[in-house]
Parts: sequence; C-alpha cells; structure tokens
Amino acid sequence: MYVCLCHAVTEQRVREEIANGATTPRQVAGGCRAGTDCGSCVRRIQAILGHEGARPCPTARLAARLGLAAPEEAEEAAEVAA
Repeated sequence: MYVCLCHAVTEQRVREEIANGATTPRQVAGGCRAGTDCGSCVRRIQAILGHEGARPCPTARLAARLGLAAPEEAEEAAEVAA
C-alpha cells in the first residue's frame, strides 16, 4: 500500500527506514522523501512508527498531552506558551 502518493513511497519502504534506525517522521523523510511534499501522509508515518515501537516525535507527544488532535495544534500551543 502507498503511504506517500507524492513520491510513490510504500508502507514497506517506510518500514525499511524504521528498520534502518529512523525513529521520527523527519528521519523517515530523510531516507525516502515520504512526507516532504504535501504532508498528508505524515500522520500515517507517525502511526507506523508507533506501531513499530519507535518513539513518537516530541510534537506528537505534546499534542497527546494537551489533548489536541493534530501535531500542528501542539506547535501553535507551544508558540503561544513561549
């Protein structure tokens, strides 16, 4: 199944990046470009990372702690708090 349609990256390719040590969506993107164009696949990448036991990105942890639906909201909240 494709995770990133912009760069034709499959779920298997994302899992390969995780197996090679990627623990964040940014690290996955560095290896296969998934999530670097429109960004609609970033949540799916985060879900795969969580399923594989990798640590979630700090923004996702903040979003979960604040009860926000999306990491973007957590970034906005962090900017307001700073």
